[in-house]
Amino acid sequence: MEKFNPEEFVNKQVEEIKRAVGSERALIAVSGGVDSTTCAALTHRAIGENLLCVMLDDAFMRDGEPERVAQLLSQPPLNLPIKVLKVQQRFLKELKGLRDAEEKRKKFRENFYKTLSETAKKEGYRFLVQGTIQADIVETTGGIKTQHNVLSQIGITPTERYGFQVIEPVASLYKGQVREVARYLGIPKEISERQPFPGPGLSVRAVGEIRIDKLESLKKATAIAEENFSKHGPSQYFAAIIDNIERSQHPCILHIQEIVARYLNVPTRNITVKVFQDKATGVKRGERHYGDIAAIKAQTANGRIHQATVKSLVALQTRVITENPPLTRILYAIQEKPQELSYVITLRAIQTRDFLTASVAEIPWTTLRETAQKILEACPNVSSVYYDVTPKPPATIEME
Repeated sequence: MEKFNPEEFVNKQVEEIKRAVGSERALIAVSGGVDSTTCAALTHRAIGENLLCVMLDDAFMRDGEPERVAQLLSQPPLNLPIKVLKVQQRFLKELKGLRDAEEKRKKFRENFYKTLSETAKKEGYRFLVQGTIQADIVETTGGIKTQHNVLSQIGITPTERYGFQVIEPVASLYKGQVREVARYLGIPKEISERQPFPGPGLSVRAVGEIRIDKLESLKKATAIAEENFSKHGPSQYFAAIIDNIERSQHPCILHIQEIVARYLNVPTRNITVKVFQDKATGVKRGERHYGDIAAIKAQTANGRIHQATVKSLVALQTRVITENPPLTRILYAIQEKPQELSYVITLRAIQTRDFLTASVAEIPWTTLRETAQKILEACPNVSSVYYDVTPKPPATIEME
């Protein structure tokens, strides 16, 4: 296979963008991630001040992120023209009450593009540039999950529905190649090497219904997880939040307890299994499988969490999911409070090359415990913290 050449790619894309846009103006929605920022830098090279970058402050970003990203993108070396749109209430209202992951993704997509369409019409922009990459297209067209930035590939005509023509400069690339382009363009390291963040933001990490208090706890847990996990260098790492509501009398629970007892050599009486009411997105035989989330807690004789190796827990989840097909995801307890509260947090860290498959990162137990303790102290409505020990497949990287 011919080695990817970022210089050739940049030269070609700059000319293609010039040819497509001509003397007109283009709009791009930026998040501060490597994909959208790379597209913004390419387009800025091509059409200069005829580009406007907008950031949607949609309530689903990390704490303080819109302001931080706007400052970073507008100053040297990028010097991008950027405008922050305050649309939190609009997005929260539109997603209120939705529990299903696909419904949330599709509703987010519709509001995302309606907001951009209104901005484009108001400012006189006929082109929208966006950072769709190859993995987004593969997952959406393959029916695994709807990526919000995939349109024409699934039969949506942007000019008819939203009034603008879409340009996707990096749609042929995977994440690693986009990073190469970003480095060539001189994009600051905090962006070029930044871990991925989903387009719909924390809305897909707040499993099930989105509520203000749930988002606030998730933002706190996100900051703690990112700070503590970064030193171990996973490809992606984050926190997600789940309503602490169990499915009553789930048929898999006794069977899972028996498997865990045999596999970890722990008495059955020391094992607790929860299956949550809300589900998570997974992948089975290359297709989306919306399945149950099982949370396992195994304790030693003195009541402490049994600290099995991450490698053995991944092997355990393979056995559990193979023998219990309704399950999509297995979580393993790290730490908990004595009382049951509204939510639980699950931590996720993976290693991957192309984001189409991923293995579970072997985060040391010292880091897992420290992270869980900080989250339980920071989030008064969270009762337990788990580690997600499910690779992709059978799980997707994100919970939803």
